[in-house]
Amino acid sequence: MASRTRRHGAARSARGGFRRRLPLRLLLPLLVLVALAAMLMLRGYVHSEILADHRVQPPAATDKVPEKILEGGPVIDVRGGRTEGLSVPDHRLVLTFDDGPDPTWTPRVLDVLKKHDAHAVFFVTGTMASRYPDLVKRMVDEGHEVGLHTFNHPDLSFQSTKRIDWELSQNQLAITGAAGVRTSLFRPPYSSFADAMDNKSWPVTEYIGSRGYITVVNNTDSEDWKKPGVREIIRRATPHGGKGAVVLMHDSGGDRHQTVQALDEFLPGLKEKGYEFDNLTEALDAPSAMTPVTGAELWKGKAWVFLVQASEKITDVLVVGLAVIGTLVIGRFGLMLLLSGVHARRVRRKRFSWGRTVTEPVTVLVPAYNEAKCIENTVRSLVASDHPVEVIVIDDGSTDGTARIVEGLGLPGVRVIRQLNAGKPAALNRGLANARHDIIVMMDGDTVFEPSTVRELVQPFGDPRVGAVAGNAKVGNKDSLIGAWQHIEYVMGFNLDRRMYDVLGCMPTIPGAVGAFRRSALEPIGGMSDDTLAEDTDVTMALHRAGWRVVYAENARAWTEAPETVQQLWSQRYRWSYGTMQAIWKHRRAVIEKGHSGRFGRVGLPFVSLFMVLAPLLAPLIDVFLLYGIVFGPTEKTVVAWLGVLAIQAVCAAYAFRLDRERMTHLISLPLQQILYRQLMYVVLLQSWITALTGGRLRWQKLRRTGVVEAPGGSVPRQRSRSSDDRRPVA
Repeated sequence: MASRTRRHGAARSARGGFRRRLPLRLLLPLLVLVALAAMLMLRGYVHSEILADHRVQPPAATDKVPEKILEGGPVIDVRGGRTEGLSVPDHRLVLTFDDGPDPTWTPRVLDVLKKHDAHAVFFVTGTMASRYPDLVKRMVDEGHEVGLHTFNHPDLSFQSTKRIDWELSQNQLAITGAAGVRTSLFRPPYSSFADAMDNKSWPVTEYIGSRGYITVVNNTDSEDWKKPGVREIIRRATPHGGKGAVVLMHDSGGDRHQTVQALDEFLPGLKEKGYEFDNLTEALDAPSAMTPVTGAELWKGKAWVFLVQASEKITDVLVVGLAVIGTLVIGRFGLMLLLSGVHARRVRRKRFSWGRTVTEPVTVLVPAYNEAKCIENTVRSLVASDHPVEVIVIDDGSTDGTARIVEGLGLPGVRVIRQLNAGKPAALNRGLANARHDIIVMMDGDTVFEPSTVRELVQPFGDPRVGAVAGNAKVGNKDSLIGAWQHIEYVMGFNLDRRMYDVLGCMPTIPGAVGAFRRSALEPIGGMSDDTLAEDTDVTMALHRAGWRVVYAENARAWTEAPETVQQLWSQRYRWSYGTMQAIWKHRRAVIEKGHSGRFGRVGLPFVSLFMVLAPLLAPLIDVFLLYGIVFGPTEKTVVAWLGVLAIQAVCAAYAFRLDRERMTHLISLPLQQILYRQLMYVVLLQSWITALTGGRLRWQKLRRTGVVEAPGGSVPRQRSRSSDDRRPVA
């Protein structure tokens, strides 16, 4: 027995080994997305965009409808086996209002009724009652009766009994949640007089009666929905010969100002003729149609109303967010196109010069941790530079022999410094302390330079105001789909941005793959800091605050190995986005400071926050509303709007590719990138927000390298063939 117990426990443990708890930082974004989708669907439901049926049955034969119904009054009672058509007594009018409540016209109708001490019956739809519960409560509080007019206003003759029950119960739930009552009055959508009952609508009326409801049609139609004029509405609403009537009017569904004006004249005019304006049950001397609801049903109704109100507010916020992101996207693209063109024209002028030509040797720092597959290509590309360089490879505790590979190359001007693993900022600071020259170039261990990269990168230092230079980082492994997407992002999103930020004087980031610094600029700010996970953004912001110019050198091209799987890309962008947030928070005081720091704080930080944090977070709203609009909304308008946004992005991307002299063929995957890639970036950014808000601490995550980017033979790096062991599938 003990043995069996142990085996069972072991098996259970083994099974448990396959169960992985979803981390909170992943679970929370998932829950947020599900909640937002649910709120959007709920809003679509209560706005009759989902499950709505707008078909209307044409007139049918009447041979199956009892004569006493066709010739009877407008109040049809078929409960408990009865078949009665009741009429309102003479000189009594029951005003009925359909399709409300409406936030504009219902309050005005209620005001007129209160002014003339009259009661009425409001046949409310569940959609409107759910959205405007306070108006339903006001109706009940002021002595009016409410009745059901279905939830979504379908023609019930098309519907199954299950759908009819759903329409009734949801309508009742909305009224209960709004006013704490239930009602036994019902008016079918698209109904008119009792003699219009036919073989299609009569079975529905019988079924409604079996559920305990009295069906109320009308025998006097004001036809106010046609807006025929105040005098005509009054004429049509007035019964002949002092007879009683159920009068049909509307307090929703369009402009009802004629209804309100007519009502204000109609009530006192007929009161002078001896008419009374009562609720239906008052006019029929019957018990009230409304009964209080308590207990679980009441709380269920209140919960429904609360959820609908929440969905209204949340989707209103989403709509505002969509407007914001639309403005940001168009504004950013406009600025990018304008300012990047200004930058290109300025630096490409024949006589353009940064100042004196920089010819002195520079030190290139290569921090490396387990870069055995890449480091040879990296170092050989540096040695091939047409500018004199000193290369320092700082081995940050590698366990794969990175340092030995470099030392074994025996290349002139290349030194290796070993240290225990302490992180990239510490490695760069160690290299900075051992550098022999005043200009420091920093690059990643998976990156290769063209022969002219260093020379192009350091020329802006001919301007003594320049403290740092951002190079042109490019994706070297762009032959896969995920690599092509990142290639578009680098050319369009990063380099076009850098041109814009250069002109604005608020470059937020010197890329870790290719950047250069003055030693005299770095040392006063303490070198590279490990306060954030984005040390390149952190140091760039610190240089701005210290008064240095940071510029972009478009011809200083470096080819880097981009992540080749979704998991690796997730890890990299999670670190970038979280590190950027940390850097913004670290330098937040620049907003209130004076001088160079204040200028960066009031120009650079808002731009970075809007375009690198807020805009990507809101960007998926475009796709959310696209999907919703295609499925439930105006499909053609939605698709046209989305294609318009895509066209703007395509124009910017094509312009960026033209500036960078890249082949346009890679833009074929742009639509797919916008649909899939952006969603991944959104979830990464949302996860970063949650990590920041929950006080989480993100560790540095080393990416798996393949070494597929080689030293360039010309202006573009060659890519060697690779085995299936070197690279995993994109998905």
